[in-house]
Amino acid sequence: MPNAVLHQFAVLGSVISSSLGLWRGTSVVKIAAQPIKPITLYEFEASPYCRAVREVCTALHLDVDIRPCPKGGKHFRPDAERIGGKQQFPLLVDANTDTVIYESADINAYLFRTYGNTNVPSYYRPTAVKPYLLMLASAVRLGRGWKIRRTKTPGAIQPLHLWSFESSPYSRLVRERLSELEIPYTLHNLGKEHWREAGPAVRRITPNPYVPREGGKRHAFWQKYGRVQVPYLEDPNTGVATFESAKIIDYLEKTYAA
Repeated sequence: MPNAVLHQFAVLGSVISSSLGLWRGTSVVKIAAQPIKPITLYEFEASPYCRAVREVCTALHLDVDIRPCPKGGKHFRPDAERIGGKQQFPLLVDANTDTVIYESADINAYLFRTYGNTNVPSYYRPTAVKPYLLMLASAVRLGRGWKIRRTKTPGAIQPLHLWSFESSPYSRLVRERLSELEIPYTLHNLGKEHWREAGPAVRRITPNPYVPREGGKRHAFWQKYGRVQVPYLEDPNTGVATFESAKIIDYLEKTYAA
């Protein structure tokens, strides 16, 4: 079966995963000011609890430094245990407030309170059903982003930069690979800032050419790159910069997978 066909099957599974997650992590709820020091999140892509935190990071437009901690990981799991005392994920470390915090619900309450100056909106609060839906959403992806794979390089590479938003089906495929390969990266959240931005990058609801709202992160991205499309990856280790999930995954496999 051609790789292109396999990739489209993966995209379909990712769409189902986003649907089961009720497309949380698509739109910006409250634009938070970026902190002076980076927020670090120790997590792995397949965890439903880590996903809940990434959803809120999109909702707040917050950028975070991701340190992937898949099962069997050797690079960042020991760091997480040294900092927090145990290997439990997600683990948020915020040097701006000297905060180290576990548990997705506590992390999300902290992020909304500290950077959104508000309580957690009902859409992002824990419910009895939500964990099961997120577990099912992860199960649809057959555990991608859960377990370590062999890599060519140690974790001591310069972190990559990924522009994404949590529910993006294409971005999820890239984040899964980054998690499995233990590649550190800065996650630049590029959530949708207005209802007119609904729909894929090549076709918006309104018939006029798409121009993001001035002053926002999307507008800054549009000015620099001429379009707003995720995922977009930049690798300072090699100078490679590229759109399109299939191309990014191919690049990661050739460059970092053993």
